[in-house]
Amino acid sequence: MTSTPFQIENELPWEEADQGIQRKMYGYDEQVMMVKVKFEAGAVGKLHSHPHSQVTYVKSGIYDMTIGGETKRIKTGDGYYVKPNVLHGVVCIEPGVLIDVFSPFREDFLGTE
Repeated sequence: MTSTPFQIENELPWEEADQGIQRKMYGYDEQVMMVKVKFEAGAVGKLHSHPHSQVTYVKSGIYDMTIGGETKRIKTGDGYYVKPNVLHGVVCIEPGVLIDVFSPFREDFLGTE
């Protein structure tokens, strides 16, 4: 399972991830996946865990991010790392976009699991 070599912003569909949260899948193969996630103010990425390593860059916005019981306010230009199976979640304070990278790829995002 592999994405196309190029992902063109205006050709990629947004999909609803949760209330006030949308995402677009960018490049992926079985080892890695990049996802753009758009948040409205007040949207909540509920506490959850998954077996994937996750690295995220804050493209825009302000968020209260909780990882393993520790919460920090993060903003444009910041980032974070989540080890596999660690409980984490986010509350959007000011609308914005997160760029998530997962390893291995999120089969659940592609509906293949």
